[in-house]
Amino acid sequence: MNPFSSATRMRDMIRAIRGCKTAAEERAVVRKECASIRAAISENDQDYRHRNLAKLMFIHMLGYPTHFGQMECLKLIASPGFPEKRIGYLGLMLLLDERQEVLMLVTNSIKQDLNHTNQYIVGLALCALGNICSAEMARDLAPEVERLLQFRDPNIRKKAALCSIRIIKKVPDLAENFINPAAALLKEKHHGVLLTGLQLCTDMCKVSTEALEYLKKKCIDGLVKVLKDLANSPYASEYDVSGITDPFLHIRLLKLLRVLGQGDADASDAMNDILAQVATKTESNKNAGNAILYECVATIMSIEDNSGLRVLAINILGRFLSSCDNNIRYVALNMLMKAIALDCQAVQRHRVTILECVKDSDASIRKRALELVYLLVNENNVKSLTKELIDYLEISEQEFKEDLTAKICSIVEKFSPEKIWYIDQMLKVLSEAGNYVKDDVWHALIVVITNASNLHGYTVRSLFKAMQKADEQETLVRVAVWCIGEYGDLLVNNAGVLDVEDPITVTEADAVNVVETAIGRHSSDLTTRAICLIALLKLSSRFSSCSKRINDIILHHKGSFVLELQQRAIEFNSIIQKHQKIRPALVERMPVLDEATFSGRRAGSVSAAASTSQGAPPKIPNGVAKPVSPPLVDLLDLSSDDIPAPGSSGGDFLQDLLGVDLSPASSQGTNQSQKSGTDVLLDLLSIGTPPAQSSSSTFDILSPSQGNKSSANVLDTLVASASPSVQSSSMMDLLNGFGTSTLVPVAETDNGPTALTYPATVAFESNSLKVTFNFSKEPGNTQTTLIKAQFMNKSPNIYSNFVFQAAVPKFLQLHLDPASSNTLPASGNGSVTQNLRVSNSQHGKKSLVMRVRISYKVNDKDVLEEGQINNFPRGL
Repeated sequence: MNPFSSATRMRDMIRAIRGCKTAAEERAVVRKECASIRAAISENDQDYRHRNLAKLMFIHMLGYPTHFGQMECLKLIASPGFPEKRIGYLGLMLLLDERQEVLMLVTNSIKQDLNHTNQYIVGLALCALGNICSAEMARDLAPEVERLLQFRDPNIRKKAALCSIRIIKKVPDLAENFINPAAALLKEKHHGVLLTGLQLCTDMCKVSTEALEYLKKKCIDGLVKVLKDLANSPYASEYDVSGITDPFLHIRLLKLLRVLGQGDADASDAMNDILAQVATKTESNKNAGNAILYECVATIMSIEDNSGLRVLAINILGRFLSSCDNNIRYVALNMLMKAIALDCQAVQRHRVTILECVKDSDASIRKRALELVYLLVNENNVKSLTKELIDYLEISEQEFKEDLTAKICSIVEKFSPEKIWYIDQMLKVLSEAGNYVKDDVWHALIVVITNASNLHGYTVRSLFKAMQKADEQETLVRVAVWCIGEYGDLLVNNAGVLDVEDPITVTEADAVNVVETAIGRHSSDLTTRAICLIALLKLSSRFSSCSKRINDIILHHKGSFVLELQQRAIEFNSIIQKHQKIRPALVERMPVLDEATFSGRRAGSVSAAASTSQGAPPKIPNGVAKPVSPPLVDLLDLSSDDIPAPGSSGGDFLQDLLGVDLSPASSQGTNQSQKSGTDVLLDLLSIGTPPAQSSSSTFDILSPSQGNKSSANVLDTLVASASPSVQSSSMMDLLNGFGTSTLVPVAETDNGPTALTYPATVAFESNSLKVTFNFSKEPGNTQTTLIKAQFMNKSPNIYSNFVFQAAVPKFLQLHLDPASSNTLPASGNGSVTQNLRVSNSQHGKKSLVMRVRISYKVNDKDVLEEGQINNFPRGL
């Protein structure tokens, strides 16, 4: 016999497939078998049709295509015999789904089988319909299924109920037809029928308000009686699971009661007693009992308020937390998180057990318990819970420290009763897990410290002690160094000692040692080292005995490969050596930062208009004038120092400082920076009010190009406070000792500077339209180009609704003023003009480029012309 003929038994085909050693051999066997089945199908072989379909189902389960056998399913379903129908319906459920159009052909066969005299054939049709029923089939066959809900055989009623669930999910409008038959199923004695009836009623309540109201009025008493009988029933071997009678039926009853009792006080009262009975009598030493208790707790939490029942339910969850089964503890934690909103006081009684779960070895339980503890914290228990969490932070696993640290910091910030406690707890966190603390958290800590003037000495001493034990925590080092720089004199003088602390002796050299160690650590990043340099500058004024040593440390970083550190070292060294008179004023303590404003900005609730900064702080080099930054940014002078300003040029502060040309484009013009109401340097260092500015000279270190006028040395001017204004003939270097930058000359007249001009260019021209661009630049602003566009109509027709649009790449910014008119005269008898303003952030590196679109209406027809302009003059 051919091993792959239609007469081949299925077991032989399975044996041949399993005997294959490679995937290629398996594909070859399947391919030959499918070819044999196709041949049998084309020959209309009726004797082996059911065998071929069984083979196809096995091949389908292996993942091979079997669509060519779908019609065979329909032929077998139409057969009169039960064996053929069984294989046909099985193939229908396996090889087809509700999206197949072939399914429409089987509706009539299923309808006939639902009315068949053989109940087993009826069962086959119900099973198939319950698995692959589409919305169209549901509408056509719903009456037959509804009738079968009252069939004499319980197995048919059970299958009809399951099929009804599929029908109402596909077509919710049909739910009202099943209300009475479904309610009748709730009186069944057969547990299988009752189970399916309960599920049908539960799903009906979710899709039909009418069904929900009907079951509330008619069925709650009956359901309570069934649950009571079930809970008190004697042992029945048929339904017993671990000593509990039919736990599946228990759970279905509780779920339906939960749906019916939600939002209905009367219905909830009717089921209170039986819920209390189930909660107290069900044994919890078996998994089946725990499942019933969990559903009972979920039902109690969902129905209307009964404080006694809820306390009982939460106590059950507390028992679950003591279980050895991790799954039971996890679901208990989940349920307790929901219960907090209903009865927080009852959950608080299990606080100790929940805290133990935070220390569990299972990561899922730890994380869920930590979230629950966070919800439990209030003003009354914040100190005890925080202490427990910080104690655990010392021994927790590394992968859990980040989540735990974030929650502790959030708790401390939210519920802190007093500032000293807040500072103490944050120092503990920084000491144990400072590397996991986010930037906004330690920023907030510094804001709080600046506001606690009576705790400055205590804080700096506490940080000094912590640094001796845990100097590997980066965030701790930053906060400690910053505080030593600000309050180092309080540390050395033991000022502001509180009763709760032990006095310590710290010399000026000790304080400088801490900062020197921090800046010299290889693990310290740029931010930490920059803070150290600022701290050293401040200490150089306060610790006169260590001034030379501090200057040596700063000088050491003049050769740093990191430009930021090198620049700071050069600037600070110049301040220490050449500007002794103004140094104390420059390094005064930072002003108190407003906590409310900082918190609002941190939460994103303060608008840009209300904040002191005009929008987000721009990314500009250190030394360039910047708008007033957020408190901590201005405090540390570390913000936005990474990316050069897009418009930096010959007048750039850093170039002027170092006397070097930083880019090929730097000699193209000067940078006109936006100024605030106070002087740039004074605002940067937060000292005093600038001297009065006259209209004839502008005291702006970022605008050296002022025609023939320029400023004297800025820091020397700060010393000479008696001078009413600043007037000089040449721009001196900011810190002395460096050459001045070369300024770009501008076109001048007898009356002063004028705008630079460029030749006109025909930017765009077509058969009917000509566009000419005239260019000019404002003096001292080489980045911005002013363009006057002139549009001329070459056709004999008038253009109306004239609109000019333009688009530029990201490195350009474009502003269009309104056109002089929206009507363009014919035959060049006039023109329309429009002004454009283009700013080039890559001036000197990239040329202007622009895409334009011009639309107008001529003879009531819309016309659109497009083009790209690349012929801009060089140097724009």
